[in-house]
Amino acid sequence: MKFEERALIFPCNDSWLYGILSLPEPVTSRGVLIVVGGPQYRVGSHRQFTLLARDLAANGIAVVRFDYRGMGDSEGNVRTFEDLQDDLRCTINRFFEEVPSLSELVIWGLCDAAAAALFYAYQDRRITGLVLLNPWVRTDEGAARTYLKHYYLSRLFEPQLWRKISRGNFDFSEAIRSFLNTIGTAIRGKTKAVAPLEQSDTTYNLAPLPERMLDGLSRFEGQTLLIMSGNDLTAQEFSNVVNGSRDWKKLLASPRVSRRDLPGATHTFSRREWRDQVAVWTKEWIRTW
Repeated sequence: MKFEERALIFPCNDSWLYGILSLPEPVTSRGVLIVVGGPQYRVGSHRQFTLLARDLAANGIAVVRFDYRGMGDSEGNVRTFEDLQDDLRCTINRFFEEVPSLSELVIWGLCDAAAAALFYAYQDRRITGLVLLNPWVRTDEGAARTYLKHYYLSRLFEPQLWRKISRGNFDFSEAIRSFLNTIGTAIRGKTKAVAPLEQSDTTYNLAPLPERMLDGLSRFEGQTLLIMSGNDLTAQEFSNVVNGSRDWKKLLASPRVSRRDLPGATHTFSRREWRDQVAVWTKEWIRTW
């Protein structure tokens, strides 16, 4: 299917945002908004966002990918995934203006963009679906436990480690210090209290990130596709959070949540076959509801 790509320039508060609309003809009533995660811009690592947008557009799905304020070509101060709600709302408004035949949107987000999507989606009835890839649930204690469980043991089997040791280039004292600090962080984290979410906005913002994401997904009434990489500490940390939480397990077992696992894939799906598989899963899932 033929499609065109169109540059978008639109205001968000006191700044101008820049994005790209991939527009097929004809267009389906359900579009996709790709939200950038981490310190990168709308092309994505290994051009994944560009390639995904064009693939979806070639199958009749309109897509917008954009730079939020302070990133890429867009104006404004640098901000994190915690503060993207205005950027998302402004971009969605412009998306619907550009494509009047749209009736609903799916937000597609990798890493901390998945967290940003969960913070926003339940507040906007135009959002009926979420694609969450390797969601970022990072806390100091969670990262420490993930490193203890997945990193240190696998490190013992890496040939480059033993080459460094044999050449006398390995700092044992620093390694031991780092290991003990990680254990200490993991142990301290288990004693922290979780702030309730049914209080003031200030209390909510102080709650641990996994709790706020759980709250966002609980409030969202649409469909969700979870895609997880098999070779990624961020994905493993998310799995640790889920496995340790009855509420997370119950929520992800809901009929409105689907899950796909890609063994061996890195955090940013750095190989073509991994990126292509993600695109196929995204297209197939969008057509199932």
